[in-house]
Amino acid sequence: MTRTNSPDENDTGTGRYLVLLQEDSAAAGLRTMARTAGLRVASTADVSSVGAYDSLREADGLLLHDLGVAVVRAARDQVDYLARAVEEGGPLAYLEPERLVQAYTAPPTEPGARDDKTGADRAQESLTWGLQAIGVQDSAATGAGIRVAVLDTGFTSDHPDFADRDVEVRSFVDGEDASDGHGHGTHCIGTACGPRNPAQGPGYGVAPGAEIYAGKVLSNEGTGTDGDILSGIAWAVNNGCAVISLSLGAPTRPGDPYSRTFETAARRAMQRNTLIVAAAGNESDRVAGVIAPVSHPANCPSIMAVGAIDAAKEVANFSCGTVDPNGAIDIVGPGVNIHSSWTLPEQYNTISGTSMATPHVAGVAALIAEQHGARAWELWARLGQDGLRLPLPSTDVGAGLVQAP
Repeated sequence: MTRTNSPDENDTGTGRYLVLLQEDSAAAGLRTMARTAGLRVASTADVSSVGAYDSLREADGLLLHDLGVAVVRAARDQVDYLARAVEEGGPLAYLEPERLVQAYTAPPTEPGARDDKTGADRAQESLTWGLQAIGVQDSAATGAGIRVAVLDTGFTSDHPDFADRDVEVRSFVDGEDASDGHGHGTHCIGTACGPRNPAQGPGYGVAPGAEIYAGKVLSNEGTGTDGDILSGIAWAVNNGCAVISLSLGAPTRPGDPYSRTFETAARRAMQRNTLIVAAAGNESDRVAGVIAPVSHPANCPSIMAVGAIDAAKEVANFSCGTVDPNGAIDIVGPGVNIHSSWTLPEQYNTISGTSMATPHVAGVAALIAEQHGARAWELWARLGQDGLRLPLPSTDVGAGLVQAP
């Protein structure tokens, strides 16, 4: 019931900490943080409007009531007091430093990628190679009625391919609105929920009928914090999203423990029928013989970790793998040279990364949720059971290549 790190270890410099509360201990947890560390922590349970939510930034911290996690700013002595309260038992279950995270994108063209189709061939096809690889062309499901949250760099709301779509947007990045000044978020939203019959080019969206929830948790520079991601997760859960897609993370080292706070948050999200899928990370260099461990927060057991393959169904050079028990690849999706929506005026871009594989899985999860009514652990199980088995180590591809129902 104690933190794994001292206040100085793995400190990212944000000056904030994650405080995990015991189940159903919100009120007692707020009192304990005030009594032991003098922290004035506001709660999302008291929020009635977006403006009120934003005003909570003025407090010492914010309790995400539905997840039972507080994100607090604390000085060294206050951290010591909180740690003591954790060790003594009570409503505070765990304490850990907040991490910095980033969008996961590999080089635009994967070096040595095996792709037996020329650019001209691909341009004449009706669907991207990724959509064809996961069997979208044979599926009648569109994700209609299913809410999908993509937590990333925001969304280009005036993109012409989404002119007839209702998109709920929300920014959790201080000082930035929900518009996408980077492109990564718009690309991921396009893959998960974009059109199959756009005005230009091939269809690129797995679940074109899904309801889109675009949460901005990464800045226009593509960076963010644990606290903003958790805020986005709480927002998505509270809005009844069946799937949350996280194409982001932070590198880990072999043997590093997963975040107990994120693991508990993911389990609590599952209890509310929300599945979280996350990018496994791009830190590998398989050509050089380097396979990096699954990144944070994808290394949590209750978050589905997504690796990447190329058009030849080989593991992408950059894709992280299962190198120790603290983080396993659960499934893979198309992640090399993926065409999707982008910010204006470009409209489209082709990029690579486990970030691109993750929304393929999120979109398929929406299709399965629509067709079978599956949620949470049943949805996880169906994704794995329906995966296309590949002649590759499970440590690299998990249950295989995600497949549309």
